[in-house]
Amino acid sequence: MRSALRVLAILITLLFPLALWLGEGRVAPAWLAALLLLGGMARLPAAAPTGATRYWAGGTILLAISTFWSGALLPLRFYPVLVSGAFFTVFAYSLIVPPSTIERLARLHEPQLPPAAVAYTRRVTQVWCGFFALNGAIALYTALFASMAQWSFYNGFLAYFLMGLLFAGEYCARCYFKRRHGSSAQSA
Repeated sequence: MRSALRVLAILITLLFPLALWLGEGRVAPAWLAALLLLGGMARLPAAAPTGATRYWAGGTILLAISTFWSGALLPLRFYPVLVSGAFFTVFAYSLIVPPSTIERLARLHEPQLPPAAVAYTRRVTQVWCGFFALNGAIALYTALFASMAQWSFYNGFLAYFLMGLLFAGEYCARCYFKRRHGSSAQSA
């Protein structure tokens, strides 16, 4: 059941910008807010009960309630800002209170990371912080000033494409790092 809820939540999250674009003027904003709530509630059983999860869930509920109350789509356009802000918060907090988020993920595969790999994972976490800050700023700009089509294009396609490029670039950098540092850093 948790797996099905997780898949549902991911699908709604990924397709939400498209739903807003297609629904504008055709579907009452309250229905789109209900879709966002469904995605948020589907994610909660599978999520760890952390502060970030509670803030993200609270933000999702607040955006939906704002839409129910105002009857406008504008509050829903802030959802990508909320998501980027939540990821930025988690990644940035892990830099203040180690281990970094990327180090935690790396330790799932290799519990004993060498110091060079720990430094590398910290740098990658910093890069992701920069990405989430920039992505959140662009998402905020598109929410406030862009047309629905432009908002949907950026938040429903281009942001994911840029995230994929960052993943691919980091993978190439990690391969180079492992070759340079030999087998002692194989897990980074």
